[in-house]
Amino acid sequence: MDKKHPVKLADMKIDERPSFAASICCMDGRIQLPIIAFLKKKYGVDYVDIISEPGPIKYLNGNVNHAVVETIKKRVKISAEKHRAKVIAISGHFDCAGNPVDKRRQLAQIEGSVKLVESWGYGLQIIRLWVDHEWKVRVI
Repeated sequence: MDKKHPVKLADMKIDERPSFAASICCMDGRIQLPIIAFLKKKYGVDYVDIISEPGPIKYLNGNVNHAVVETIKKRVKISAEKHRAKVIAISGHFDCAGNPVDKRRQLAQIEGSVKLVESWGYGLQIIRLWVDHEWKVRVI
């Protein structure tokens, strides 16, 4: 993209637009770069929309906080419809301060989160990720 003459995504032909993925993940800065690098490499995308909250999977898996769920849903909609994201990643991670439960519980929360996000009807592939104690991204 030319910085002197920027072009809006909406003004670009669809086949000329950069590609995106969406990542619903914790706000923990230790996991951001590994997830971005993973999604760029695995899916060949140019950009990753980060949709973060402290431990978002606890909310998406039924922890009743409708305001948090609705704001996540709004941001996923922008990524899916405006940025035409190829894939949505939902992740949990080691040593989460925002959702301090064990890995087994977080994996169950990811499953519940996937079901909810699927129900929003974007028809995108949703992948499940775990960021381990070495900050490596694992597909689950």
